[in-house]
Formats: sequence, structure tokens, C-alpha cells
Amino acid sequence: MSLRTASPLQLEREAYRRRQTYLSVAVAAVSTAVAGVLLYFVITGAPGWDRVRDSFFDVGSAREAFPAVVRGLWLNVQLLLACAAGAVLLGLAIATMRTLRAPVFFPLRAFASGYTYTFRGLPLVITIYLFAFGVPGLRLSGTPSVLVLGGIALVLTYGAYIAEVFRAGIESVHPSQRAAARSLGLTYRQTMRHVVLPQAVRRVAPPLLNDLVAMQKDVGLISLAGPIDAIRAAQIETSISYNYTPYVVAGVLFVLLAIPVIAVTDWVTLRAARRQSGDLGL
Repeated sequence: MSLRTASPLQLEREAYRRRQTYLSVAVAAVSTAVAGVLLYFVITGAPGWDRVRDSFFDVGSAREAFPAVVRGLWLNVQLLLACAAGAVLLGLAIATMRTLRAPVFFPLRAFASGYTYTFRGLPLVITIYLFAFGVPGLRLSGTPSVLVLGGIALVLTYGAYIAEVFRAGIESVHPSQRAAARSLGLTYRQTMRHVVLPQAVRRVAPPLLNDLVAMQKDVGLISLAGPIDAIRAAQIETSISYNYTPYVVAGVLFVLLAIPVIAVTDWVTLRAARRQSGDLGL
């Protein structure tokens, strides 16, 4: 069997595409370098740069604050993992309630709608204050710690957003899928579990990961309730040295924590777009 060789015209086109790719990369690298140099000279040439550098970018202060901020960041990571799992489960439950169509389930639909309207409109800061300071004020026996109450506030807020994401995914599945499943003898629960939800979750994976990135930042708001996380640790170090560099250290650590999640989100989004383009035959 003879191997199929490319025609001269095809080889010429491939060589042209390679040259265009190399040229695009070179232009992007040069333009980025020029923009970076200009930005550097604009910032460092500002009249107040020396004071800003000493207040926000002091190496000695960063070295002293780093251990305490890292210990606080571990609390943020633990809180992120727990709250992300809780928000996903709550959001899926609320989305399922809102998609129930039988009249007997109207109370569940009304509850789910009221929940999403309330917590999507209520600022997260206010929710944290209500749970972290309002609930202990009731003086009920068995009241959880402030950290747990702040985590509940995060779960309730992000559960409302995730519920709408799941609901959009569920409703995007064509009704014929449900009809075909029911015609095969599957119950409503089996249809949702084996037919609808797998497709819905696959379609809404990119926005779900974006919500996770947003939650990764907002777990820092738990410092408003008092627990010593990365932000609170930076605040304590700043109050000792009167230097704001610990806040910059905390910010850099949060960015480094978010980079893997953002990379995965971009990869999933690109993969979903390529799959959809393939399905459409583009």
C-alpha cells in the first residue's frame, strides 16, 4: 500500500501557516515587552513611587509576614474545599426543585425561587455579618463557631448562583431526551439521574468552574467575622509594622492559588467550544 504524499500546493500552504504563526508570536512578544517597559518607567518615575515602594513592596516586611500569612491561607484553602462541595450539592438540590413541574411540588418550587432571589440579591458581606454575628446573638445551645457560620453564609450565597447554573443546564437538555427515556420505562428520578443530569453537568462545567474561581477569592471575606485567615493575618502584621506589604503577600498567594483553577477553567471552556464546533460541523 503506497503512502499518500502531500501536494506541492498543500506543502506551500502549511509553510505559510507556520511562518504566520512564528510572526504572530514574535509580534506578540515584542509588543508585550514594549508595554512592560513603558509601564515600568511610568510607575517608577512617578513622584510618589519611593513611598509606595517602601509601604507596599518592602522585602523585609514580606519576609517577616510570609509564615503567618501562609498559615492563614491554609484556613482559606480548607474553607474553600468545604464550601465548594456544600454549594454544589445545595445548588443541585435547589435547581432540581425549580424544575419540578407537578402541581403538588409548588411549595418546593416557591421555596427554591424565594431562596435564589434572596441570596442572589443579598451582598455576601451582609450575609456573613448576619450569620457570624446575628446567629450567636440568639444565644441558642449548640450554636456553631463563627468560622462555621461564615462558611454557611458562603455556601448559601454561592448555592443560589450555582442553582441557576444547574437549572440552565437542565433546561437546555431537549425535551425529547426526557420523552425517550420515559418511553423506555425509566421513572422521573431515573431519567434525571441517567439522562438529564449527566448532559446538564457537562454543559455547565465552565460556568461552574468560574463560580469556583470567584469563591476562591471571596473566602477571604471570612476575615470579617474574626477567624485568622490570610487576610486577617496580613492585617495583624500590618498593625504591628505599619507597613502594607503583608496585604500584597496575601494577594500574591491568592493569585497563585487561583492560577491552577483558572487554567483548568480555560481548558474546559476551550474543550467545550471545540466539541460544540465539532457537533455543529464547523
